[in-house]
Amino acid sequence: MASRGAFNSRIGFILAAAGSAVGLGNIWKFPFEVGEGGGAIFLVMYLAFCFILCFPVMVTEIAIGRKTQKNPVGAFNALGFSKWNFVGKMGILCGVLILSFYNVVAGWAFGYFLEMVSGNFGIGANFGGYINDIGRVGLYGALFMFATAWIVSKGISGGIERAAKFLMPTLVGMILLLVAYALTLPNAMNGISFYLVPDFSEVNLGVVGSALGQAFFSLSLGMGALITYGSYVSKQDNIVQSAAFITLADVGIAFIAGLMMFPFVFSQGLEPQGGPGLIFVTLPGIFETFGGSMGIIIGSAFFLLLSFAALTSTVSLLEVPVAYVVDELKIERKHAVWVVALVIFLIGVPSMIANGDSQFFTSFITYIGAAAPTDFMTFVGDVANDTLLPLGGFLIVMFAAYVWKKENLNEEMEIGFPNKNSLVLKYIDFAVSYLCPVVLGCLFILTVLNKYFGISLFG
Repeated sequence: MASRGAFNSRIGFILAAAGSAVGLGNIWKFPFEVGEGGGAIFLVMYLAFCFILCFPVMVTEIAIGRKTQKNPVGAFNALGFSKWNFVGKMGILCGVLILSFYNVVAGWAFGYFLEMVSGNFGIGANFGGYINDIGRVGLYGALFMFATAWIVSKGISGGIERAAKFLMPTLVGMILLLVAYALTLPNAMNGISFYLVPDFSEVNLGVVGSALGQAFFSLSLGMGALITYGSYVSKQDNIVQSAAFITLADVGIAFIAGLMMFPFVFSQGLEPQGGPGLIFVTLPGIFETFGGSMGIIIGSAFFLLLSFAALTSTVSLLEVPVAYVVDELKIERKHAVWVVALVIFLIGVPSMIANGDSQFFTSFITYIGAAAPTDFMTFVGDVANDTLLPLGGFLIVMFAAYVWKKENLNEEMEIGFPNKNSLVLKYIDFAVSYLCPVVLGCLFILTVLNKYFGISLFG
């Protein structure tokens, strides 16, 4: 029978799960979402969603995983509710879709690291040409997927846990050094003001939906990643406390990534609404202004950091379908990893060519009421990130509260938790039973209507 493996330590689990949460979502996606979402008001909503809604969902996912010691599909079967395993299947599909385009962006980042090392600061001005050099970015993406698969193939303790113990502290240290430098730049405080002083006139349904989607994306919720990681956790661990540490780590790194990014942007008089290319287009030119070897060192460090961040997340995204194949199909991990990685890389090819190389995938679909078509890569992100993740979270809490029953959830949460009457446990019980289903359900419906059909019920 195929071996599943387990985490050797609680800190290993926390770092691995935090690494799952901390990635391109925090350092690449979070700043441009903040920029397009009006600055500080997006940050406020993101923080609120992470702590009020996402934390209870995270505890629920980890609890289901630890209770069953199974992948997202096997978990529902093991609990005796096989009709609900569609939630796990949807989560695995979501993770596969996200990894398919995430790996493309990770390949861009790794390529930029190599370009910075060689002193090619002009790469930012030629970003469009760079991402349409399919041979080059395809090679970078393939190398990145290889590195991801190699780590996952080493198992839980020998691969994922060991990599997380190195990558996570290194990542934090690199971000803090760049923050310290960014705050010394001219006009840095204008960037800090945009980032930290809310403008409530910027609030609209699109911003709310994006903030919710970003919270679920950055915390790896709704796709079964934390059910999977929870299945490798010891019965003695305090999963509520672990979930709190994971949430704080994710939010903290996203927050300081913003402290790093917006001083860089405003120091050059650039607009923060740069979209997905914000980092790739603007930063190389900024690094060039630092001069010679200093620019090379800082630019290389930043994109190496971005690559590290991406790797911590691609590892967890790949582990979800791998765990399913190992558990359900009884295939040895080392074989399952390479087959699944190859399939996901191929699924990502349309995203790779959807930025101008292929007209079909560049103008893939036009949403109802939209002024312009949406490319395939953005479409996959909209479906997986803004749609399936919140839906997955909604279904998981509905299952936990009303099908599996919250008494069973509470029993699992209380294992390893010293205070059975804690206000934290009472809040999670309330949030899973009432708050999360209502808020997530309503926001999911409103977001779908707004994004795909151009219908806004609030004007």
